[in-house]
Amino acid sequence: MKQIETERLKLRKFTLDDFATVHSYASCAENTIYMVWGPNTEDQTRTFINMAISKADETPCTNYQYAAVLKDTGRLIGACNLALSGDEAEIGWILHRDFWKQGYGTEMGKEMLRFGFDELKLHRTLAHCDAENIGSYKVMEKIGMRREGLFLEARPANKQSSHEYSDELSYAITKAEWETQKEIAYYKSLPVVFDNFIEVPELTDGVIRLVCFQKREAIPEKKYVPAYDFAICKDSEKLGEINLRIGYGGFGPNESSLYYGGQVGYNIVNGSLKMHKKGEEKMYNSGIRP
Repeated sequence: MKQIETERLKLRKFTLDDFATVHSYASCAENTIYMVWGPNTEDQTRTFINMAISKADETPCTNYQYAAVLKDTGRLIGACNLALSGDEAEIGWILHRDFWKQGYGTEMGKEMLRFGFDELKLHRTLAHCDAENIGSYKVMEKIGMRREGLFLEARPANKQSSHEYSDELSYAITKAEWETQKEIAYYKSLPVVFDNFIEVPELTDGVIRLVCFQKREAIPEKKYVPAYDFAICKDSEKLGEINLRIGYGGFGPNESSLYYGGQVGYNIVNGSLKMHKKGEEKMYNSGIRP
């Protein structure tokens, strides 16, 4: 089983020397509250480590059990796995509670998907969790998986529940979905620089005309991007206004390359929609982000 790396982690085989660290989270009630196993006894933790080592040595490997180790310190902080079933797999992860809410779960989950789709050529990947385990299913959503179902009383209830069974959430992602998300991420990563405004002709669909009456420069200190303002016209009547805001980078070293790129906003005079009472005028407003 090959070692793989993420930005901050090394994912490697377990060793017998990992016992103390693994047992520190596997025996912790808070760490295992939503798991179908645990809290572990020492014998149960040793059994797991021996199983993980054995699976890693199989050829071909069908159950990848990884210890997650910090690159900068070498400390083991959790684990993740990918279990194969034909061209489909299930992934999972666990983190020592001292390292929650730092993005490590998302980092492990993304790498398990990448490894499965790009290197193992999987067709589909699944993940499951207790329906009350908000942190876990939020990770599944962050790494691009979609919720497929809620299964009632499908797993043992969490360790502090008065119920015998708990509901289970199921998430999945296909190879095609993974490839689409990679493509989207690539284009989002490209720098976009605003060069200058262009000349805008009158725009019309044959009934409504859009007439550009103003081009607004960016105001970086307010994070306002350049914008085109149009009057919405029908015949000689102005019905409202619409603008197109063009996102671009340069607001600071920690800003993303796009800031509300391509956002559209508009307002329509109520009377133009024939929805106002006599003598009353209001505006309908909206902002649309693609």
